[in-house]
Amino acid sequence: MRLCLAVLVLFVAVHCRKVFMGDQVLRINVESEEHIHLLKELEDDQRWELDFWTHPVSTELPIDIHVPYSSLHVTKDFLQDNKIPFSVMINNLQDLLDEEQEDLQINNIKECNAKSFDFGAYHTLEAIYSWMDTLVSDYPNLVSKMLIGTSYENRPMYVLKFSTGGTKRPAIWVDAGIHSREWVSSASTVWMANKMATDYGVDSSVTSLLDQMDVYLMIVNNPDGYVYTHTNDRMWRKTRSKNPGSVCRGVDPNRNWDAGFSGPGASNNPCSESYHGPHAHSEIEVKNVVDLVRSHGNFKAFISIHAYSQLLMYPYGYVCTSIPHQAELDSVGRSAVQALSSLYGTSYKVGSICKIIYQASGGSIDWSYDIGIKYSFAFELRDTGRYGFLLPASQIIPTASETWLGLKYIMEYVRDHPY
Repeated sequence: MRLCLAVLVLFVAVHCRKVFMGDQVLRINVESEEHIHLLKELEDDQRWELDFWTHPVSTELPIDIHVPYSSLHVTKDFLQDNKIPFSVMINNLQDLLDEEQEDLQINNIKECNAKSFDFGAYHTLEAIYSWMDTLVSDYPNLVSKMLIGTSYENRPMYVLKFSTGGTKRPAIWVDAGIHSREWVSSASTVWMANKMATDYGVDSSVTSLLDQMDVYLMIVNNPDGYVYTHTNDRMWRKTRSKNPGSVCRGVDPNRNWDAGFSGPGASNNPCSESYHGPHAHSEIEVKNVVDLVRSHGNFKAFISIHAYSQLLMYPYGYVCTSIPHQAELDSVGRSAVQALSSLYGTSYKVGSICKIIYQASGGSIDWSYDIGIKYSFAFELRDTGRYGFLLPASQIIPTASETWLGLKYIMEYVRDHPY
């Protein structure tokens, strides 16, 4: 019944959504430091309402910019006038959104009729939470659902705890969906949660892991933002908190942690997609996780799942200096990526956040590393820009199944290297 109610809510929400007709995503391959400087100035200028899906940091990394239709001509003129080469990655963003919504509606109707959960489809928050109850019911001796607090808009924040007994055993934290538009991160984590539950007692590595350690898995780290992507604005990234003195809402929850807070790679402009917030841990969604991790006191790994770019990263993001455990984390990351790519040959890069993608302060895995959780990693899942944040549902299970191999390698390594 709850799945059917979710379908009804979905149909009603269609009429309230922001439209992106004629918007394009441009890919820029910068050729000089001057180009990077110009694009950074463009990113800081809010007048054209550009949404940088990837950021200007290196001549080695492409830059993807979502450009509203109203700003297409001025943006392209700017690029051409400054001899910055670009191509059109997505010709009409609304076309992809329409296809996604059609798939979402069809899949939800099928689920409603079949009274089942499709792991190869995107789901509303209500449907995900309902499925969590089903998983707990099916595996009561292994999985429990923990309420760790509520969001800014008073939605429950749930964590699935996988445990075979004991209190405050060595534990691994995994979260997804901290940036709400990164749907494939949460969808993949649903699949992986089910995989972990069904493989216990069947897969010797999973059985050994859960016999010795607990796994805490948070599927939707930013519930308010996630709901808003379904009901109003598919491209919404931040939380939904109100910013005093500004008409712009929300804080980037992955710039809000007490790790180089308000430094490079975070904005003090409330209208920016990377706004860091008024102070560290100002966002209740962040504080709830901080409080749980600190009160537990025995987490040995902290792994955050994002999209997109196909990267596996470790600290730091807020500075570009090497961490004391860099050699070990780099080695673990490369082995994890090798395991991941063994399934479909998907290519991933490995490195520190600052050196492999961009300098970004206030990030979660920098915070976790700084409080003593050595094995801190962040995945950026598929793809490398063809679909960006709008990865088709047909790629959920392939993405999840390959990521599981990489994640499982890290978890096994953590199990075998206590500290």
